[in-house]
Amino acid sequence: MFKKLGVLIASVASLTVLSTGAFAQLPTPSYGWNMGNTLEPNCGVGCWGPAPTQALINSVAAQGFNTVRIPCAWVSNSNRQGVINSSYMTTVTNVVNWCTAKGLYVIINDHWDGGWFDNSNFSRYDSKLNSKMQNMWTQVANNFKGYDSHVLFACVNEPPANTQAQTQVLFQYYQNWVNTVRGTGGNNSTRWLVVQAPSTNIDYASQWVTKMPTDPASHMMLEVHFYDPFQFTQLTTDASWGAMYYFWGAQYHVAHGPTNRNAAWGEEANIDAEFAKMKTNFIDKGIPVLLGEWRASAKPAEADLTGQYITQNYNSCTYWNYYVRNKAVANGMYETVWDIQQQMFDWNTGAVLDQNIINAALGKSYIGPIAGL
Repeated sequence: MFKKLGVLIASVASLTVLSTGAFAQLPTPSYGWNMGNTLEPNCGVGCWGPAPTQALINSVAAQGFNTVRIPCAWVSNSNRQGVINSSYMTTVTNVVNWCTAKGLYVIINDHWDGGWFDNSNFSRYDSKLNSKMQNMWTQVANNFKGYDSHVLFACVNEPPANTQAQTQVLFQYYQNWVNTVRGTGGNNSTRWLVVQAPSTNIDYASQWVTKMPTDPASHMMLEVHFYDPFQFTQLTTDASWGAMYYFWGAQYHVAHGPTNRNAAWGEEANIDAEFAKMKTNFIDKGIPVLLGEWRASAKPAEADLTGQYITQNYNSCTYWNYYVRNKAVANGMYETVWDIQQQMFDWNTGAVLDQNIINAALGKSYIGPIAGL
């Protein structure tokens, strides 16, 4: 997801389904975390907040996370000839080294990165765009080809393909990406690779992704993201298309005060149904799934969000995060919760800033509702 806050048809012959023995690429269960808004700003590392530190990674590991997703911006840190800046490559490599030294698995992607890929709209296949992707990923792959299976590559982030035809174009790029990475040799010949569903949307994936790119190593994973209902998880001001929800989960709904802020859709049954689609359509068919981003964040104070209602909103967020994490794992998915600077952790010192949200994201516990509201 790009946050400064915060089609495939069955006739595509070059795609193939994986065998059911292909589920050893990440720890099971996964306890995953995103180092968001850090290495992916197209304005440079540190321009959206503190740069990464080894103390941060050590703290993430100490809390019990075993997988780290690292959003990157390779094109934004390249020269006009498409050569990635050595200083940026070193920065990313250092973070990966900090992670692997702690036994963490790492997923490296190319995030929004100024929109160089996303802005194509996937209306047609563009050979120049493909060449740009191949050039970029050849450099990344060569840099990490000596790293073992603790390092995974994810092609992009949230490619905005919103039709079956756009998805078909998107998967042409994915096939060439797989061929490029595999062609660099070394451990890249068998490294696990992650491709993103159209718009990383569960429903689009279920409708249009019928097969995965052809891969001689049969080490392919599909990524989706989940923020439903967005009015509760991420929206921080009322929008024309919908108002904010403060309270998610029937037991957190209020009977007095801002009752119009109780979630009107997207509660537990919706999550159950959405994640069941990934299990039925992919996991049960041998295609691993990564829930690459998910997170409910507490709202800032509002005219109708004060006092105990603020606490109820926060408590409800702990429950959403706990429920989503555990339901994802129960359906066989791997997951990495979204986080940015100074929310769960202090990026400079690694100090824990919100143990309740960390516990919820790890699927350990949540805070119950305040009674009588």
